[in-house]
Amino acid sequence: MLTFLFQSNANTAEPYKAPFWLPGGHLQTIIASLFSKGAEVTYRRERWELNDGDFIDVDWADAKPDSVRQAILDEPRSSFQSAEAGTADHKKPVIVIFHGLEGNSQSQYAKSLISAALAKGWQGAVIHFRGCSGEPNRLPRTYYAGDSAEINTMLARVRAIYPDNPIFAVGYSLGGNALLKWLGEFSDKTALNISKAVAVSAPIDLQASADALDNGLNRILYTPLFVDSMRPKALAMSKRFPGLLDEKRIINARTIHDIDNAVTSVLYGAKNATDYYQQNASKPYLKNITLPTLIINARNDPFMPAVYLPTTSDVSAAVTLGYEEEGGHVGFYTTGVRNQNGWLPNRIIEFLEQN
Repeated sequence: MLTFLFQSNANTAEPYKAPFWLPGGHLQTIIASLFSKGAEVTYRRERWELNDGDFIDVDWADAKPDSVRQAILDEPRSSFQSAEAGTADHKKPVIVIFHGLEGNSQSQYAKSLISAALAKGWQGAVIHFRGCSGEPNRLPRTYYAGDSAEINTMLARVRAIYPDNPIFAVGYSLGGNALLKWLGEFSDKTALNISKAVAVSAPIDLQASADALDNGLNRILYTPLFVDSMRPKALAMSKRFPGLLDEKRIINARTIHDIDNAVTSVLYGAKNATDYYQQNASKPYLKNITLPTLIINARNDPFMPAVYLPTTSDVSAAVTLGYEEEGGHVGFYTTGVRNQNGWLPNRIIEFLEQN
């Protein structure tokens, strides 16, 4: 079957074709997650202190000299004034990655794209959402699927460090939804911080995605992994901030809805999980996007039913909808190559390099 590409601007990419021995969205998701390791990436970690007293950790690859970065980081937090760029290459693109639910800089998709960027002489950074860098955040706050204000702060900080370089933002899964929501919600300001964006396997309709994860084979294969990863963090936060969360509900949580009802919606300030999904889905904001943006989704993604994917009537003219018939969720597994030579990182970079 031919790949369908509903898009607003030209797209010359070859469609993704899964290996013959890798049929279906589940296998294409799982095999990519387990076996798509590729080249290791050497990161340099940098901690950004935030105005609210919390922090986020950023893992850089081929970043600026320490002296240049530190001069900028020492600037007042409220101003983010640009510092002298020093010896940095002003023409070298900087690719900024926002990871998925419970992901980090070691996630296979992050290393894959960073490897590809470094092979082209670009610079890269993986920005960890709060609590995802291996250390609990300080405040009674969690990251969430539509945290556009956090995305805005993070990208403004990158722009302050690299005032003249092209900056590209790429979000995967939950990070992709947050990035898309930011692109639409902050549409009048996005061009100040980045030039282009890509969202991969984003749960654009959060309610539909949560429903999909909590039913059928998905509930056996994926949901326990996410819930079991989030539960210890939530219980630790409950002990640090007594009375904030209901520990019994956290312990008994078995589904995405359960954990979002017990934790995410409470910390976010929503009535419940359904209210949280409605407020943070990126789909209603796609018509407001003004920057060139590519949305990559597989039609067999177990996490995001194809029937809920946006069409051209749901997006602005700046948005390219790249829908592949195969690929799974953040999968698009390519055999016999290193990460940077896989279909997905090459597709992303191809779009970013287009004029």
